[in-house]
Amino acid sequence: MSSSPIDIPFATFVVGSLPRPAWVRDLIDDRIVGDISESDAGRLLDDAIPDAIRMQERAGLDYVSDGEWRRESYVKIFAEAVDGFERDLIAGGSSGFSTLAYPAVVKSIASKRPIAADEARFLRTRTESRITVAVPSPYTIARRMWSAEHSRAAYSTREHFMEACIPIIRSELHDLVDAGVDAVQLDDPWLALLVDPEYRRSEGIDDIEREIDMSVRSVNPAVEGLNNAFVSVHLCHAHFNRRHNTKGPYDLIIGALGRMNVQRFAMELATQDAGGVEALAGFPDDKILGLGVIDHTDTSVESPALVVERVERAMQYVPAERITLNPDCGFAPSSANPMDLDEAYLKLKSMTRAAGMLRDRYS
Repeated sequence: MSSSPIDIPFATFVVGSLPRPAWVRDLIDDRIVGDISESDAGRLLDDAIPDAIRMQERAGLDYVSDGEWRRESYVKIFAEAVDGFERDLIAGGSSGFSTLAYPAVVKSIASKRPIAADEARFLRTRTESRITVAVPSPYTIARRMWSAEHSRAAYSTREHFMEACIPIIRSELHDLVDAGVDAVQLDDPWLALLVDPEYRRSEGIDDIEREIDMSVRSVNPAVEGLNNAFVSVHLCHAHFNRRHNTKGPYDLIIGALGRMNVQRFAMELATQDAGGVEALAGFPDDKILGLGVIDHTDTSVESPALVVERVERAMQYVPAERITLNPDCGFAPSSANPMDLDEAYLKLKSMTRAAGMLRDRYS
């Protein structure tokens, strides 16, 4: 297992999720309401997921995922694997960009089964490619699934709940590495959302530095002991149905990235909503940049030349040897996200062709 992608110039990654075919989305919905058992749904997904893997391999990716096709959402997967939650108590996005409801923690949490390690073991047996698997960060879990109305009896503060999540995530990350995952990822979009003043107002956040510190303090103990693992943190503005929840450049949070004990940051930068690559002037000089070069909210397929142009703009701030390529975000962090699988394939193929052009030019 390689601990770094730096041996592949301009290595190409997915962030995690791929659009699900309609029948897979229906299957997940039926599983949620109990119209099909977990075991029967699992067997059908065992048959389906190799197609998602083959698609990524045909696109030419260096690091592939299972498309996260088993998951209802990138963050709800934690509540499904951990006791202490009640479904559908928290409304969707604070700006109304999503109609989805989320679980709330209502009692002390305790792990009941692996979060993603079983997914990872299945993926590992179905491909010889390098693999990447993501789990949500404790900070994002706490921002998404703690509610003053529903959660205070169990955890008096959001921070208290976050701290309870850390050892569960830490154990899971170790299990992912033991399962043969080449690149583990912590999804922390809620750190990136902080850059938007409208979001901060809607959430009643007055002390942004305290929130940034919470994110850092959630990541570092979670990755403790992963001495030879390659760990990324993913940052984005969250999206549903081609709309972002927030917008704004990363200037307010870029300084905190150097305080996180991870090797790589996969950052949404292709979309104009992320404010441009100028914030990379503050990117830490000892980290690898996972440069977002594919805008999943745009239906047009980027040309390889456009992707190359985006990378070369970023190279004004980060040297080529510390740049890897990825889409801005997972194509469908929620199974309900109505995205197109063929479109995702064409965008990923364009990204890998651009990586080949960059290798020829700079390696």
